Amino acid sequence: MRKKLLFINRSYWPDIEATGQLLTELCERLAEDYEVTVICGHPVQTQVAAAEGDRRLRSRHGVTILRVWHTRFDKASFVGRVINMVTFLLSATWCAFTTRRPDVVIVETDPPILCLLGRAVQVVRGARLVCYLQDIYPDVAVALGKLRAGWLTRLLDRWFYGIYRRAERVVVLSQDMQQHFVYKRIPAEKIRCIPNWIDTSAVYPIKHDNAMRSQRGWQDKFVVMYSGNLGMSQPWAQLLGAMEKLQGEPRLQFVLIGGGAATHWLRDEIRRRKLTQVEMLDYQPKSDLAISLSAADVHLVFLDQRITHCLMPSKIYGVLASGTMSLVVAAASSELASMVERANAGQVVPEESAESLALAIEGLLQQPQRVIQAGQNARRLAEQEFDLFASFQKFHQLFQEV
Repeated sequence: MRKKLLFINRSYWPDIEATGQLLTELCERLAEDYEVTVICGHPVQTQVAAAEGDRRLRSRHGVTILRVWHTRFDKASFVGRVINMVTFLLSATWCAFTTRRPDVVIVETDPPILCLLGRAVQVVRGARLVCYLQDIYPDVAVALGKLRAGWLTRLLDRWFYGIYRRAERVVVLSQDMQQHFVYKRIPAEKIRCIPNWIDTSAVYPIKHDNAMRSQRGWQDKFVVMYSGNLGMSQPWAQLLGAMEKLQGEPRLQFVLIGGGAATHWLRDEIRRRKLTQVEMLDYQPKSDLAISLSAADVHLVFLDQRITHCLMPSKIYGVLASGTMSLVVAAASSELASMVERANAGQVVPEESAESLALAIEGLLQQPQRVIQAGQNARRLAEQEFDLFASFQKFHQLFQEV
């Protein structure tokens, strides 16, 4: 008899947010060996045709989908985000206690308070608990100044880490996160480091006759791209400052692809600063990801030094698979920085300043062969270490353990 896995996360297919796409790939692969059910919310952004009808599907590729109601206020509003989290938690709780009892419940961090529900299902329904953390709360919110350290953060810290200690397993994405959990006295035998992944058969280099470069008129440009969530935690002031300093270089083309809370602010700032060498595009269809990622000569990857121990940007794996060099703005001691430097797949800018970023871009503009070679090294690294098959095997092993 196949074991029953219950995943709980707000984002799932057809949502195009990274956590939703990754969870969809994982669940559909696990459905080959387990009974997989997902409790999820309504998509924030989708590119699926006839999406309204598709959202009502109760099963897809072997996965049972239980989509619950929740509010969908603008994520730019703090109060709105809190209401969204609470309403999803309440709806997901009702669903988790009225659906079939799972053998294992796996909670992610969208929203961060899902570990509370996971613990309740563990205690009341006797399921094994796995906390699968794309980021670490409340640490991220405190480090970025979104939550002021005080009685509330101490309470959340005590609740969350208490649950992590009682879970059968805690899955993190990087060695930096794993070391943080050891420091927080989570038993080392409970922690599993399973990086996010990329399907290297679906995302691959298209560097010659790239359709996006042709359509956008970038054939003779050096394209510096950021592709992903345009949130408020990225160092946009640093990037905009670097763009201003490089405004007079005709060979440069900056491209921002994606969406998020900072989208409108970025458009306004680009207009206000009269930055003429910048294009902003919406999220590209997943089927065109190989084309859009390969259209860049260099990809920007940001990891705020204050939260190195809290997350690992999932965008790096798509960049690697597309055979594109990465320009990483992160602490030199971070796993992200050491990974790209070890493989000669990118360059690290450890100092968060517009001048340092502008100098790095200007230097790469003068070294086209280095950029090409770094991209080839990046592709090799993706194939060897971050293809989806390797991560799925680790999850199979984990569920066999619990």
